[in-house]
Amino acid sequence: MIGFRLVHQAAGTRARVGSLTLAHGEVATPAFMPVATHGSVKGLTPRELRRCGVQMLLANAYHLWLRPGCEVIAGLGGLHRFTGWDGPILTDSGGYQIFSLAALARVTDEGVRFRSHLDGSAHLITPEDMIGAQERLGSDVAMILDECPPGDASRERVAAAAERTARWAQRTVAARSRADQAVFGIVQGGTDLALRAESARAMIALGFDGYALGGLSVGEPRPQTWAVAAATAPLLPGDRPRYFMGAGTPADLVALVAAGIDLFDCVVPTRHARNGTLFTRAGVRVIRHARYAADPLPPDEGCTCYTCAHFSRAYLRHLFMAREPLAVTLNTIHNVTHYQNLMREVRAAIAAGTFADFAATVLGTRCEEEVAPCPL
Repeated sequence: MIGFRLVHQAAGTRARVGSLTLAHGEVATPAFMPVATHGSVKGLTPRELRRCGVQMLLANAYHLWLRPGCEVIAGLGGLHRFTGWDGPILTDSGGYQIFSLAALARVTDEGVRFRSHLDGSAHLITPEDMIGAQERLGSDVAMILDECPPGDASRERVAAAAERTARWAQRTVAARSRADQAVFGIVQGGTDLALRAESARAMIALGFDGYALGGLSVGEPRPQTWAVAAATAPLLPGDRPRYFMGAGTPADLVALVAAGIDLFDCVVPTRHARNGTLFTRAGVRVIRHARYAADPLPPDEGCTCYTCAHFSRAYLRHLFMAREPLAVTLNTIHNVTHYQNLMREVRAAIAAGTFADFAATVLGTRCEEEVAPCPL
């Protein structure tokens, strides 16, 4: 049975603890979903993800549509059996990919016509196609097809994208056929609060199982991202989960939890791990720096993950500089665990009535170090 139950509400903020029931298990919220774009979190097995404390993953239906194909995955038993992950999975529909690969795509009311970034083949995805594809994948949560304009788009373009997303949402609701799969609507509107409110009303009227804030973290200033989320989240039903798409740093997560957000995803912890940057309670640690060449300490002395329990900063730096694949695995184990531990601490602080102090500490000690650009 799909459902969301409010467990605790923090005094003085909108932060809350909830329990999200999905076909493949319960998720304690607030929760962070590592990104498994192609059906895997780079460098980690499902068993390692469980040991890191991961509850739920995000995969991308757009990419799986192109390779290996949703029909192939369905024929092999669905996404859970295909990937070996038996917990909940949310599949993104690809709205952000349409934005990021705009040179290859043309958006109309019908849907999105695009050429594959893999082989140049021509495709059309409609809202009906996308919900059908996600139903074949068998994910626990399916996202509607949406249009995500860039952060510097004009108000007219942002308004048009929000209106088109609302029309696509209506078509998605009409086309869905699985009762065991939650479907989330996506609120668009850029940084314009009036457009956000209008988009929220349109999504709520369709009665989705949950609601996402899309079209943020696409180039607008970070404080503006937080402010828009804080103004929009209270407009959404309190008895449904709220999902912020693409929130990245620990400071982002804590600020957005305070705004009333329940679910998060981002490539930041795994991408930073692959580039030799580790998240710790004291801020980020760029393990490739020469200062760690003979450092015997673990990456984070307060962390009990497998990496911190067994390896030194010097060893991790050596692996990274030698381009050993193990560097990716060990760095990713640490960063994914750090994010899961942060969410666990957030939930505990909300339940204990100490979230405001906890949030102030996190924002004060971690924020500045995190805004350094990630080396790509």
